[in-house]
Amino acid sequence: MTTPPAPFIELHDASQTFVGVFIGPELWARTKDAILPILEAAGQEPTDAVSPAAPPAEPLADFETLLAYWDFAYPPAYDLACAQCGAKTEDWRKDEPRKFRLTSANLGGQTSFCCLACRSKIIKRHFKKHVSVDCLPFVDKS
Repeated sequence: MTTPPAPFIELHDASQTFVGVFIGPELWARTKDAILPILEAAGQEPTDAVSPAAPPAEPLADFETLLAYWDFAYPPAYDLACAQCGAKTEDWRKDEPRKFRLTSANLGGQTSFCCLACRSKIIKRHFKKHVSVDCLPFVDKS
């Protein structure tokens, strides 16, 4: 004998913290008109729980590690330019206010930055004898 599905299911994460409720289609059809205005009103109330996430910290330690093991045939360069909006700097580390934000750096010689003016992604790939730079336009994924 099969058990009919529950009209709603409480959802919990691995540590048994309550994370939400799943309402079955039959129950939703019967309660939608009463519940929807309450949900919409609650979504418009200001709350501290729903605040925009701060961007993660720049991985400056990773960049410093790259510099510590630098073995390329040229000195490190700190200049950046955005091909999308034209923003540029001679030293991204010293700008105040910042024009570019470091998003990743690794020992393979690749560094990535975000242009704070237009949110494009600038990728500098450091090879033994040269640097290649790519600028990718921002794409909204929503």
